[in-house]
Amino acid sequence: MKQISILGCGWLGLPLAKTLLEKGFSINGSTTSVEKIAVLEKAGILPFQINLFEDRIEGNIDLFLSNSDILIIDIPPKLRGNSTENFVAKIQNIIPFIEKSSVDKVIFVSSTSVYADDNSIITEETKPNPDTESGRQLLEAEHILQSNKNFQTTIVRFGGLIGDDRHPIKFLAGRKNIENPIGPINLIHQIDCIGIIEAILKHSETSGQNDKSNEVFNAVAPFHPTRKKYYTKKAIDLDLSLPEFDESKPSVGKTILSDKVETVLNYKFEIKRY
Repeated sequence: MKQISILGCGWLGLPLAKTLLEKGFSINGSTTSVEKIAVLEKAGILPFQINLFEDRIEGNIDLFLSNSDILIIDIPPKLRGNSTENFVAKIQNIIPFIEKSSVDKVIFVSSTSVYADDNSIITEETKPNPDTESGRQLLEAEHILQSNKNFQTTIVRFGGLIGDDRHPIKFLAGRKNIENPIGPINLIHQIDCIGIIEAILKHSETSGQNDKSNEVFNAVAPFHPTRKKYYTKKAIDLDLSLPEFDESKPSVGKTILSDKVETVLNYKFEIKRY
């Protein structure tokens, strides 16, 4: 039975852990909250309270990584509002612990925010050019992980995350002067996030132990209507107040293609329209 450590059992990490348990993996899972330890334990996950800071790690990180073949890092930067977190320093802090552990493969959950909103069509061959602080720090974290020769790192760049309990329209409903009405949406459902990570794990197994190549995958559903068209329809469907868009300025955005997920991983999106 392979053991996987999941750093960050939150909105995506917890259901991912439950799915992998069902597939026969043994899971170590981390949370920053002492209250959530019981939740992980009840799910069959070996729980750890781990807190990453810019200058230290609190919690038994060595035991968390012990005997695991794979580490999945799913801890997004906290850079909204007035936060000035140094996410890169957090990732740097964990590197020495990975190096001395049994982990030989890392899956790093990143974001399509590493690409600029320049109205282009984006593939994995597109050179990242982030225009947000979150995107810049994620890209640097990617480089730090993939440049390390002690383990192999696969990067998965998810688009906007949605699920049964999470959707941008709940935030946008009734708002006015929303920018970029003609910009395309780039979203992905939680079900497909989990499915793609499963496909990466399967791909690693079939590639064999000698495969030390680093991969990057974009992960966005192949569905790109304009923001105005999509969010207006979604508001109507959910009987919410309509969002109002600012059409006085040119729209910016990008269209993220995820063809590599389908060709290399042989993955078929379960939820193409939402």
